[in-house]
Amino acid sequence: MTIAAILKGKGSDVVSLPRDATVRQAVTLLADRRIGAVPVVDGDSVVGIFSERDVVYCLAAHGPGALDRPVAEVMTQPVQSVGTDEPAIGALSLMTRRRIRHLPVVDAGRMIGFVSIGDLVKYRIDRIEADAAAMRDYIQQT
Repeated sequence: MTIAAILKGKGSDVVSLPRDATVRQAVTLLADRRIGAVPVVDGDSVVGIFSERDVVYCLAAHGPGALDRPVAEVMTQPVQSVGTDEPAIGALSLMTRRRIRHLPVVDAGRMIGFVSIGDLVKYRIDRIEADAAAMRDYIQQT
């Protein structure tokens, strides 16, 4: 199964922020959408990921004044991304190795989706359950 199949199931609607958005605006977006991270874009290019971890690190380093900084100063970069033809297990492996929880999906240099480790784990569990059900059906028929 590829990233394209996961996007087909979850959709490719992506919320993002411009690099000059403030940390305060980013925190509000994360809270309003109940999400853990948001891609930061410059035109069509993903230039960073702003996550809950980034909030914690910048508040620890700069105190409450960090909320008025642009996300470009505190976002995680460089960005790791995947293509639509990447196997889901490959994306999971990348996330595990790099200790990241979100990946932009890029096609021809343009972001077309965003997947989380939760999306990939859900897919794996659904596949395992479907395989188990198919095996039970097969055994009961013989």
